[in-house]
Amino acid sequence: MLEGVIFDVDGTLVDSNDAHANSWVDTFAEAGYGVPFEVVRPLIGMGGDKLLPRTIGIRNDSEEGKKLSKRRSEIFRERYLPRLRAFPGSRDLVSRIRSDGLKAIVATSAKDKELEGLLKAAEVDDLMEDKASASDAKRSKPDPDIVKAAIEESGLSAEDLVMIGDTPYDVEAATTAKVRCIAFRSGGWSDKDLDGAVEIYDGPADLLAHYQSSLIGKQGK
Repeated sequence: MLEGVIFDVDGTLVDSNDAHANSWVDTFAEAGYGVPFEVVRPLIGMGGDKLLPRTIGIRNDSEEGKKLSKRRSEIFRERYLPRLRAFPGSRDLVSRIRSDGLKAIVATSAKDKELEGLLKAAEVDDLMEDKASASDAKRSKPDPDIVKAAIEESGLSAEDLVMIGDTPYDVEAATTAKVRCIAFRSGGWSDKDLDGAVEIYDGPADLLAHYQSSLIGKQGK
């Protein structure tokens, strides 16, 4: 029987993946690096610890890496965050899960300063009970650190939880942490990319429409 649901936020509850990619592109351009959107976009869902080495060969914990990460966060919050919108059904889905007596937990690669704004944009900031963000994990997805931190925050066991995410990195992180993962296509990935997910839906509204027959509906309290 399920006791709780772990939610990714970006690309899952709020339409923000392109915005994150653009904030990195803007940051790189400002620093003199020509990294195109097409290179950055498939890496969204990972944190800077993965993205910086793969794009410009710089460690996240280097002096330049720290400066770039700080600047990217500023650009994202100033230029993009105010314009973000929730996916249809995001609040209704989380509300349904809460009304069924399940815990709602966040596991995201976003930094704490961004998370508050993202949850407000997703219209679920008052519904989430526990949160695990980039500050709670040494390594970002697809490493399982953030999911494991969310499990610990929840006070539940991995087998009593399911995670909802939108990227292959969510699926891999959850699977490694022994948590079943439901995937959404809303982040821009194909079903083949999301292989390993126990169920795949278009987004929050689609899962809500099939709620009773879903893993959550069938195994919830």
